[in-house]
Amino acid sequence: MDNPDVELDLQRSVQAVLRELNAQTPALQSNQGMWRWSLHKKVERDPGKRPVLVRILLRELEKAEREDARHVIMPLLHTLMYVFTKATGITEELHRRTYAFCMRSLTLPAPYCTVALDCAIRLKTEAAVPGTLYQRLVIAEQNLTSELYPYQESALLLEIQAAQEQQTPEACMRHVVSHALQAALGEACHAGTLQRKLQASPRLVLERYFHAVVSAVEQMASEPSPSREGHLERLEEIYCSLLGPAEAARGRCGGKRLLLPSGDPLQDQLPSIPLPSPHITFHLWTDEDQLWKELVLFLRPRSQLRLSADLEALDLQGVPPDRESARASVLSTDSGIERDLPSGADELPSPESPEMERAGLQRKGGVKKRVWPPDILMPSSWDGPPGLHRRTGRPSGDGELLPGVSRLHTARVLVLGDDRMLGRLARAYYAIRKRETQKFCLTPRLSLQLYYIPVLAPEKPAASRHLELGELATFLGRADPWYENTINTLCPAIHKLAEMPLSLNTSRTIDPFILDVITYYIRMGTQPIYFQIYTVKIFFSDPSQDPAEDIFLTELKMKIQDSKIPRDGFSPRRRGVAEGPGAELSICYQKALLSHRVREVTVSLRATGLVLKTLAASDSDVSGPTYCPPAAAPVTDHRCLNVSVTEVVKTSNLAGRSFSTVTNTFRTASIQIQSQDQRLLTLSLDKDGRRTFRDVVRFEVAPCLEPCSGAQKSKVLSSHRQEMERTKAKAKPLLMPINTFSGIIQ
Repeated sequence: MDNPDVELDLQRSVQAVLRELNAQTPALQSNQGMWRWSLHKKVERDPGKRPVLVRILLRELEKAEREDARHVIMPLLHTLMYVFTKATGITEELHRRTYAFCMRSLTLPAPYCTVALDCAIRLKTEAAVPGTLYQRLVIAEQNLTSELYPYQESALLLEIQAAQEQQTPEACMRHVVSHALQAALGEACHAGTLQRKLQASPRLVLERYFHAVVSAVEQMASEPSPSREGHLERLEEIYCSLLGPAEAARGRCGGKRLLLPSGDPLQDQLPSIPLPSPHITFHLWTDEDQLWKELVLFLRPRSQLRLSADLEALDLQGVPPDRESARASVLSTDSGIERDLPSGADELPSPESPEMERAGLQRKGGVKKRVWPPDILMPSSWDGPPGLHRRTGRPSGDGELLPGVSRLHTARVLVLGDDRMLGRLARAYYAIRKRETQKFCLTPRLSLQLYYIPVLAPEKPAASRHLELGELATFLGRADPWYENTINTLCPAIHKLAEMPLSLNTSRTIDPFILDVITYYIRMGTQPIYFQIYTVKIFFSDPSQDPAEDIFLTELKMKIQDSKIPRDGFSPRRRGVAEGPGAELSICYQKALLSHRVREVTVSLRATGLVLKTLAASDSDVSGPTYCPPAAAPVTDHRCLNVSVTEVVKTSNLAGRSFSTVTNTFRTASIQIQSQDQRLLTLSLDKDGRRTFRDVVRFEVAPCLEPCSGAQKSKVLSSHRQEMERTKAKAKPLLMPINTFSGIIQ
């Protein structure tokens, strides 16, 4: 389609998206995200416009490369790849130019090179076997059965109630067959006739053609040097078999342009092949173990699952029920006598083989060693190593953690809410990791991906409170501008949906704009930002009360209570001694230094309050020094605690004593605070009023570590081996990943 009016219209839409990225005025910011959505809707309604849009986006990317306008590279590249996933009829020249741009972008710093490599691998697969990206996405998201591509995905959306229109499996199979044939055959495919034929086909016939197409595409994609001609011939055979001899002869399946029954040439207007929305389940988060239960239900069919009140008894198929059975050897159950073995079991090699010459006396079927990777001792590779060389085109984290056990399932957990909701997510994430050290059943088979959409209560009089509960969303928006433009602007649309009156029509679906943005986010948001979880140990004034332990993600706030610690004896206060506001605190912390050296500082001061925040408060903190752990993505120094202490300053003059307050700030990795004058403290975690601790006299905060398993406990070994065990079992910090489009852009 070379219509100048069409190209001009799409060019204006692309320029509007780029202007949004630079918008600073509230009038322009209020509708952010709508232009990208309307751009995709234009090409969905008319698929023939997709090659034109690809050409425009590629031209803008090359212009941004020449002008070093990096802030638009990520949005344009994500938009381009989303069009490539759905499109058919993209020329080899456009594939080649886009691939060349991605390869040139590998010289840019992270995260540009990371996203560019991911896109380059996808483009190489799609150019060799057209339709592969679409087919794999639909099969995984809709949980269609395929032996050659057994991956499955599920999206869990927490803290919202809505209905979603779901595509039937038959419709999804029709879309896969139509898209694969149209992408491979191009103009030789009569799309309208093909879709009518598929619509009239019974379920068994449709399944047969679906598996034939999937087999052809996957087998060709798995070859190191795929033959485009051989792939085309195989799909032409499927196409001719599907339409029948008469239609095939009239359509001239040999590769030329098809004619309509009337003799007219095929029109440029192609029927649209939609990309079905992923299967999303909506939940209100009411149970602490709800996330664990949903993941278990996703992994095991409901017919095989027996949920009890305590899920500790859960044993997934093929995975040991506890860590004791995950030892390095398996006890033999045979007698050790060769004649007792069943016929054909463990046959001996031929007499002429060198193995037979070396084997004098053999004990058949004895103790067999099982070689397991070191990471099995600690499920720290839940999401797989977030390096650059992930197998693109398949769900992330699909590598083998156990021999012969692939991660065929990807759970995409999308949370809606404010910072308090993220605090609950951190607790659930920690509980799952801790449970995995006892029942190692989810980690080997499941890749867990976390997503976040901020939804803040519309409290107009309390604007500061509104911003305070969205600190993590603000941080993500500063780190990733495309997240700010696409996701942080969803809040008003969600509020409008919530304010709509309830309808008696149960078939009413969620707003298409919100659903499309959610779908775009979970498909294209592949770059995680890691957040350190912190643990707090709390000591109470009552000696008989055991210390409490909890975790937090964004904030811990301390206030001074009016009451004091009750004393057995009466200690009258001396006359003339005026007690100031606040409480005397002893603070011991490790100062955060750029050299990463440990420097402990102890101070005593009088304060009225204290706040520990885990997120940087300004852009200057976001672009601070970075620390890259082995085989991990770059992580900035938002993994430090930012401490703000409201200190009481006493001054003396002729009028007497007076008190004023001053706020001191510093950064630390861990901190211990104790009340010195019997004043009690109140702690609030993650701004959640339900997570408040009273009558506190001391608390300790430190980075939360990966939960240690029973297999890592010290054993009665030699001193040398004990040292090796301690080195191997050194705990790592527990980081919770939240997926964005680009990660942190420096």
